[in-house]
Amino acid sequence: MNNESLLFRNILFLLIGLVFGFLLSRAGATEPALISALLLFQNFHLLWVIVAAVGVGAVLNLLAKYGQWRSLASGKPISFPHKQFIRTLIPGALLFGAGWGLTGVCPGTAPAMLGEGKWFAGIILIGITLGTWLVGWMDHRAQQKRAHAGNHASATR
Repeated sequence: MNNESLLFRNILFLLIGLVFGFLLSRAGATEPALISALLLFQNFHLLWVIVAAVGVGAVLNLLAKYGQWRSLASGKPISFPHKQFIRTLIPGALLFGAGWGLTGVCPGTAPAMLGEGKWFAGIILIGITLGTWLVGWMDHRAQQKRAHAGNHASATR
């Protein structure tokens, strides 16, 4: 990929991100009070926004799958591999939900909040980054331990 097409792709992705952030803002998804009201089952406005987004996403996924669309980033065909269930997703999902409920900020809307000038979202983004790094580090350590145990077991045979 030459520099000109790389620049075009990056500008395209930036524009898509800006439009997405604008739509999140217009839908009210960047308002912690509205997010909290949804999580407390007091206001379902955002639920319908989420349902609409899931519906659009499902249709686009089907079109991509059966239309054999190609990735904008790599030009390769878009694939939909089956992902194996991992037990550690359960505590991760619980932690994700607790963070969302306690802060009133969905991690997906935090960058849009920052773009609106809601600076507290920067602290949340730092927490998201540190949490993601910590999980990656812990997974790397677990893989190293498994590899070491496997090497030790084969050496004792």
